[in-house]
Parts: sequence; structure tokens; C-alpha cells
Amino acid sequence: MSAKQDSSGLALGAAAYVMWGAFPLYFPLLEPSGAVEILAHRIVWSAVTMGLLLLVLRRTATLRTILADRRTTLLLVGAAVVITFNWGTYIYGVTTGRVVETSLGYFINPLVTVLMGVLILGERLRRLQWVALGIGFVACSVLTWDYGRPPYVALVLAFSFGTYGLLKKSAGAGAVESLALETAVLAPFALVYLLVLGSAGHFVDLGAGHTVLLMTTGLVTAVPLLCFGAAATRVTMTSLGLLQYLAPVIQFALGVTVLGEHMPAGRWIGFGLVWVALSIFTFEALRERRRRQLALVAEASAA
Repeated sequence: MSAKQDSSGLALGAAAYVMWGAFPLYFPLLEPSGAVEILAHRIVWSAVTMGLLLLVLRRTATLRTILADRRTTLLLVGAAVVITFNWGTYIYGVTTGRVVETSLGYFINPLVTVLMGVLILGERLRRLQWVALGIGFVACSVLTWDYGRPPYVALVLAFSFGTYGLLKKSAGAGAVESLALETAVLAPFALVYLLVLGSAGHFVDLGAGHTVLLMTTGLVTAVPLLCFGAAATRVTMTSLGLLQYLAPVIQFALGVTVLGEHMPAGRWIGFGLVWVALSIFTFEALRERRRRQLALVAEASAA
């Protein structure tokens, strides 16, 4: 991989995660539309955007190949259902003043993904990974005590996104084709909801500006995805794994500073424990990757 590819890949990956991190500033612009109405518009306009992208990128043949595979299609239909819960929960969290809690969901997502690997795929964890999971569990317990309830917005986001990633990995389809299929599956239901909502919705009654904003939900979904897909072909998965923390860091910072969400001492302690867990988890992953690289070099030298 050339240095030019690597630097452009890092820039594209950073752009994707910065855009995802800035979502808490975008979705409030769509008010007074409620979370479900915004979700429905996001699905419909994402389906339109992804359909156009398929035509522009000439990937309709690839989509037909995916549709011919029943297993892959069923996996992506399952992914579509799961991402609906993820998108809906995120929009609900942002529009109801729970931006900090949404950031928690994406902070703990790597830990949840590892836990799902153990419970669902039977993977075995190394010692430091268990330590990170243990600290993460303590952090969630502290946050439950501080909130007076489990941080359900964060937990739904983390587990739904982890499940979505698992289904997408199992399907093995391209990012553009798979999201086009997922949104196409969901779009009829979202469109029916918007038609039933009719005059009770806010698509046209608040002026052209609000209408255009609702229509941009498709672009807002597609552009970061395209940047991420381009980055994935240019940088290592380790680099992408480190970049993924950009989005929740930005969301957290926006929630605490710009949006002025309350952060009592107990919440700081809980988030601090999450960050300690992630630091251990990241250190262990980088160390293991380095160990494997050295083992491969040694094996090649011996051969």
C-alpha cells in the first residue's frame, strides 16, 4: 500500500467518522418532525439515493447476484430490521437530549461486539480482553446507578449495531449494494407510514427549507458510507478500528459542551471506566496484532 493511498484513506475514514460524529447537530434541524417520522424519511430517501448510486456506479448486476443467493438476501433482510432499530433509537436519543448516552453506545460497541463473538460464535478471549469486558460491565453498573435506570439507549445502539455488523459480515456483500437492498426492503413500510401520517406530518407544511432538509437524510446516510467504503480499501483494519472512536468522542463533546447535557460525578466515573476498558482493549488488540506479525516474519525467515 502506497503512502499516498494510506494518507488519502485515513482522510476519507476520518471524514466518515467526523460526519457520523456531527449527527447530533443535524437531526435537531429536522424538528418538529418526530423521531419516527424522521426515521421514515431517512429510509425512503436513503433508498432513493442508494438506488441512484447503484445506477451511477453500475452495480445493478452485483445486486442481482446478491438477490439470487437466498442466504445472503435473508441475512441482509435481517440486517435491515436491525438497522431500523439502530437508526430509530439514535434519532430518538438525539432529539430527546440523550446525545451523551448515544455516544456511550458507540463507545461500548467494540466491547459488545467481542462479547457477542464469545456468546454467539464461541470465540475465546485472551486475558486482557476479559479484563476490559469486566471493567465495561462495572462501568455500565455505575451508569445504571447514576441514571437510575439501565442506559437503554446506549445498550440498544451497541447491541443492534453489533448484530448488524455480524449479519453484514456473514452476508459478505458490498457496502453500497447491501445498503441499497436493506433500504429497498424497508422503504415500502416507511412510505406507507408517511402516507398514513399525511397532513399530520411536517414534509410540506413548514416550507421548502424543511422539505429539503428531510430529503437530505438520504445523502447524509450515503456520503459517510461511501467515504468509509473508500477508506476500507486504502488503510488497514487496525487504522479503521482506531478511527471508529472519533464519532463517539465528537458526540460526547457536543453533548457536554454545545448541547449542555448534565454530567454528574457518577456519570463521569462511569464514562471514565468505559474509556479505561477501551484503552486496555485497544492496547491488547495492537499488541496481539504485533505479535502475530512478528510470528509471521519469523516463520517466513525460517522457511
